[in-house]
Amino acid sequence: MKATQGAGKGKRIMGGKPHEGVDAAGATTTAHGAAPSGRVPIPRSAVRLPLEVSTHLECRWRDGKYYPARIIERRRVEDGAEDEYEYYVHYRKFNRRMDEWVALDNFNLDTVCPPEPPEPGEGGRTRNQKRKVDDDHSEEEGEGHEDFDPQQLREHEEFTKVKNIEKIELGRFEMETWYYSPFPPEYRDCRKLYFCEYDLQFFRHRHQMLRHLKKVKLLHPPGTEIYRNGNISMFEVDGRKAKTFCQNLCYLAKLFLDHKTLYYDVDLFLFYVMCECDERGAHVVGYFSKEKASEEGFNLACILTLPAYQRRGYGKFLISFSYELSKIEGKVGTPERPLSDLGLVSYRSHWTRVLLNILKQTEGAISIKDLSDMTMFKTDDIISTLQ
Repeated sequence: MKATQGAGKGKRIMGGKPHEGVDAAGATTTAHGAAPSGRVPIPRSAVRLPLEVSTHLECRWRDGKYYPARIIERRRVEDGAEDEYEYYVHYRKFNRRMDEWVALDNFNLDTVCPPEPPEPGEGGRTRNQKRKVDDDHSEEEGEGHEDFDPQQLREHEEFTKVKNIEKIELGRFEMETWYYSPFPPEYRDCRKLYFCEYDLQFFRHRHQMLRHLKKVKLLHPPGTEIYRNGNISMFEVDGRKAKTFCQNLCYLAKLFLDHKTLYYDVDLFLFYVMCECDERGAHVVGYFSKEKASEEGFNLACILTLPAYQRRGYGKFLISFSYELSKIEGKVGTPERPLSDLGLVSYRSHWTRVLLNILKQTEGAISIKDLSDMTMFKTDDIISTLQ
């Protein structure tokens, strides 16, 4: 599993510096008839429908502005005309969690650049695809992928290029998903899944979930409550003892984590599930997981605050809680790498805040080792934060 921390939907979406042809706000400023991809678009009269996969063009996003995009997939519109399609697009320089299905009228058809034909003997890739593969990953994904091999990224993104579930319902919230999750085949054509908020069983239809909910007896995660403050509780759940719950949690989490890799092998992990509690029970808001015995000294493998509960400080609380456990164990800890872009921001913020508070309260000199002993931060993390 990979450590990551999500942000509120539609906020931090751009990675790196604005590219040529995009102003500081991200709005397209295509000049001299050049398309977003740098190629010259074909005349409007030459555009043929339906548009092909890998076509580059401008697409209107939710803010009403047009951004450079690439068509990843297409499908016929349900109950639509035979030649009516919708398109799955990736916005260049946006994180993949912003990929979405759009209708034809979202495109600026004056900027269409058809896909280049593949070169013989090159595995179906065009010259530009081969030349730009490294640049595309750094541009489109932002920070957080430096530790990934480009070939691994290509394989991962090809396999997970289209979200298989578009929305979920969990408790009183409906949430748009961000990424692909490897649900069993019978669920992969569902546009919306319904989760029981207590045991995280998932269903194709709401009436199935409601019928299941009537049979649920345990109204909190199947583990030991190890912390409570007001209406906030933390439950420690053993992946070996509560395998189904933890696997369901992984399915759910993968919808919001790009490079999370643990789905079924949960026996070796502990899951620390954060809940908001009321008279109806304990409602999952986020979690982090850690290996029971990590040779590398990792005190956290995955971390997620569900989108409906973000921007409430819960992510910071989960990070702090992981280090409090390290203090109890008497072991220096660090999150598993690689961190996502948002995970790295969250951790740097936590490390900076804790270290500055200590330094402000300390008179005279203090060593890196002393800081590590006080915080259980790894010395490498302390040094990188203070530099």
